[in-house]
Amino acid sequence: MHDAPDACVCGCADPRGDAAHAINAALAVGDVDAAIGLGLLERAIECASCDEACRARLSDARRERETALAARERYRARNARLERRARERAETRMPPPPSDVAAPPPSALPSAAAAALARAREKAAQRHKP
Repeated sequence: MHDAPDACVCGCADPRGDAAHAINAALAVGDVDAAIGLGLLERAIECASCDEACRARLSDARRERETALAARERYRARNARLERRARERAETRMPPPPSDVAAPPPSALPSAAAAALARAREKAAQRHKP
C-alpha cells in the first residue's frame, strides 16, 4: 500500500483532498488494488483543489473500475445461468426412478404372437395333467 503523499501528482497540497491524492498517487504507479483499498470506488472522495486533468483521471479510473466490476458480475451471472440450464437438462434426461410395483418384463414378441404362445403353453400344460 502507498502512504498518503504530502502533495497530489498534480501538485495540489490541500489537506482536505488527502484521500484523493493518495488514490491518484497509487494510480500514477499503476497500483489499482491499492487505489481500490484507499477508496477509489467511493464517489465522495474527491479534491476540489486539484486541477481538472487530475480530477478527470480519478473519475475515469473510477468509471473504468465500475465498468470492469459490472462486466465481471455479468460474466458470473451468465455462468451461473448456463450451469443451471445444464443441470436442468441433465435432470430431464435422467430415467424416471424405478417404481415399487414390478412390471412384467417387456416381451420381444409382437402382441399377437405373445398371445398365441400363451395359449399354446396353456394347452400343453393341460395335456400333461394327470
